[in-house]
Amino acid sequence: MKVSSSKKAKRTFNPIRAIVDNLKPPQNHTKKMLNLALGDPTAYGNLQCPEVLIEGLRESLNAQNSNGYQPSTGSGPARKAIAQVSTLSDCIVTEDDIIICSGCSGALELAISVLVNEGENILVPRPGFPLYQVITESLGGNVKHYSLKPEKEWECDVEEMDSLVDENTKAILITNPSNPCGSSYSREHLIDIVAIARKHQVPIIADEIYGGLVFNGSFTPIASVSGEIPVLSVSGLAKEFIVPGW
Repeated sequence: MKVSSSKKAKRTFNPIRAIVDNLKPPQNHTKKMLNLALGDPTAYGNLQCPEVLIEGLRESLNAQNSNGYQPSTGSGPARKAIAQVSTLSDCIVTEDDIIICSGCSGALELAISVLVNEGENILVPRPGFPLYQVITESLGGNVKHYSLKPEKEWECDVEEMDSLVDENTKAILITNPSNPCGSSYSREHLIDIVAIARKHQVPIIADEIYGGLVFNGSFTPIASVSGEIPVLSVSGLAKEFIVPGW
């Protein structure tokens, strides 16, 4: 019997995985291979999970009081803790603002799929993380790429961003700090991005998973300058706490 796959399955293709999964490094090369393929901070063992996280997990398991089904949005104490960590003086986050997902990729899928129907689009950065396009196209949508400007420390080209929005645009997605360029946007630049979203009355999806890894200066979440413009901010433990897969 031949089983046909769904339209969504046929539309789902991850170009990065297609490359990485089929890499065949040269054998017996004189130079050691430096793998820059995937952002896994644990890959070579030089960065390890903090002991406090391991001990906290051990205590939770031994306590035997977290084994039941949790609310679909995540456990209350965990959401409250995330809200406390995420709150700034100009950006108040409450437990009700938090949804715990299966990793940042799962959060991205939820944020995009709740907005995009077939034939609709979102704006994404170029260069950027390919998963945004993978998720959007699997839903029957499409992406429009706005450029990042190397001469301006990889800031978004806000003029191009403005020109790309049409009647089918459902969101502007930004990656801050940038993957793969490493830039961390200034408060002023984030205000310029919010102005575009306000002009066209579209929400912002903010991939901010690298927000805890800014070593020069400080990280500014876009929600702190967004005013009335809705922001779906996604983040996770994987990068900052070196626990991808948890």
